[in-house]
Amino acid sequence: MAKQIPIASPVRTQAIVNRYFVRAKKNLGQNFLIDLNAVQGIAEAAGIQEGDQVIEIGPGIGSLTEQLLLYGGKVFAYEVDDSLPEILETELPQRIDGEPLSSRFKLVLKDVLKANFAEDLAGFFDLTKPVKVVANLPYYITTPIIFSLLESGLNFTSLTLMMQKEVADRLAAGPGSKDYGPLTIAVQTRMAVNLALNVGHASFMPQPKVDSAVVVLTPLKTPVDVGDPEKFNRLVKLCFAQRRKTLSNNLKTLVPDKAERESLLTNLKLDPRVRPEQLAISDYIALNQALNA
Repeated sequence: MAKQIPIASPVRTQAIVNRYFVRAKKNLGQNFLIDLNAVQGIAEAAGIQEGDQVIEIGPGIGSLTEQLLLYGGKVFAYEVDDSLPEILETELPQRIDGEPLSSRFKLVLKDVLKANFAEDLAGFFDLTKPVKVVANLPYYITTPIIFSLLESGLNFTSLTLMMQKEVADRLAAGPGSKDYGPLTIAVQTRMAVNLALNVGHASFMPQPKVDSAVVVLTPLKTPVDVGDPEKFNRLVKLCFAQRRKTLSNNLKTLVPDKAERESLLTNLKLDPRVRPEQLAISDYIALNQALNA
């Protein structure tokens, strides 16, 4: 039997689109990946190996799903588009490594933001073992999904996520960069961030107006102790609320007296005139501790 052309190839994607009269839905942020190198690059960045338990978010027509299966993964997928299950069940390989598709792939029609992972995965995954999360995320919902996963209590070894390059740059940014901000700090206090590969807009159908990037987020063995997380997050957001203002000016709400503010910052060896993006995460932690002492 002739070897099947990968779903991620332009010709196969176009054939599927024509056969099922499927169209990428703008309101769901859908763009079909038609670049096999990019899709395999995602599977490799995630380090998918035989026996890995993989949660995929938004499988679409299966471009990435197919490669996750072929690389050895057992895939549980969340999808919100009810026109896609028939395509996935028909177009994905019916047998993988001698096993039927049903033993290696399960799809649920559910918004991942409403997922109950313990309930959803029970009976398909071994919940005593960790999982990997892999997703080609819709641009408009990238940040909520990242934070939902971080707060989920899910035992994952990594999140390998394709997103708008601008957001990826914010996740990976360091102090002094225009991309550095509250999102950077919120993620980097809990995860190591690795920019794995860039994916140009021509790798999608239809083509978005912006480029994408694949980011691998790995939980830190010891999350950074920021003190009271609520107060820390409030402080960081407050400091970045007007990023062109000085640190001292942004702290007016918390410390109205200018002399007191500047004394506090000087004691922490922080220049009151610096901009918020010039402070390291450790500086924000020290500042939070001092404010709440």
